Amino acid sequence: MFRHILYKLLRWIPSVLVVILVVYALLFFGAGDPIRLMFLRMPGDVAWNPERIAAMRHELGLDRTFLAQFTEYIWNLLHGNLGNSLLYQRSVNDMVKVAAPVSIQLALAAMVIMAILGIPLGVVAAVYKNSWVDHLIEGTALAFWAIPTYVAGPLLVIFLVRGLKLMSVPYGWEGLFSPKAIIPLIVLSLRPIAIIIRQSRSAVLEVMGEDYIRTARAKGISNYLVMSRHILRPVLTPIVTSLGLVIANMIQGNILLEVVFGIPGLGRLVAVSTIDADYPVVLAVVLIGSFLVMGTNLAVDILYPILDPRVRQTQVGGES
Repeated sequence: MFRHILYKLLRWIPSVLVVILVVYALLFFGAGDPIRLMFLRMPGDVAWNPERIAAMRHELGLDRTFLAQFTEYIWNLLHGNLGNSLLYQRSVNDMVKVAAPVSIQLALAAMVIMAILGIPLGVVAAVYKNSWVDHLIEGTALAFWAIPTYVAGPLLVIFLVRGLKLMSVPYGWEGLFSPKAIIPLIVLSLRPIAIIIRQSRSAVLEVMGEDYIRTARAKGISNYLVMSRHILRPVLTPIVTSLGLVIANMIQGNILLEVVFGIPGLGRLVAVSTIDADYPVVLAVVLIGSFLVMGTNLAVDILYPILDPRVRQTQVGGES
């Protein structure tokens, strides 16, 4: 297992370097000059001063070649330094430390909601395959998947705020247990719940067709014991994979949600930084997202043998 983990980590190093290189190049050559953009957004009475712009670019090291800037960035990255924001002159490390916990809280809470609702509903749909219960759950999951985030958010605001008057407009962040977090959590969970429901249903149906399940039932074991002891553990393997990838994508991908609801997380941070061509901040968020996806894959690989003994037997047989 240790050799497997070490192999994974070593294999990720070139992947991370390629991601950083591509994103850095796109931002360097295509995002525009952040200093010029800063001057363009200044009030009209501020004079356009090319000499001042050139001096500021030189001071920040932006007049150097792409290779020189990229090499310095990698060197700083190896020392745990994500650089400084070009516009706000703040440490990117400090900016990420403020924004990351907000996005992580939202994503983890949404994952709990997905697991509590999605897995049982998928199991029930599989147990009652082709019945009205199955069709109802599948149809609801399909409806959830078909509703985009930019539609679900306003609809929930209209229904809960304007219609039922259960809360005020949920803008800003006052903590995970604040009423303002209810609608963002629902919006964040809707589409992924559909994935978990369908994944759970398919996994249960696949396992129910295995020979050892038919043997267990032939021995007179109750359906409850068959489900709890023989079906759920191997079923959790693909579900954990889906949950892991969904949670990683949530943390880095809920840009629209955080912008619309004024949540100061990584999504809003990268949206503002992209508009301002503040590429040290954008690179930091992309790097965090890459590590999250890779770390999630590693965690899933470690959990596979624990959840499904068949995987452990396969690994043992392969090593021998």
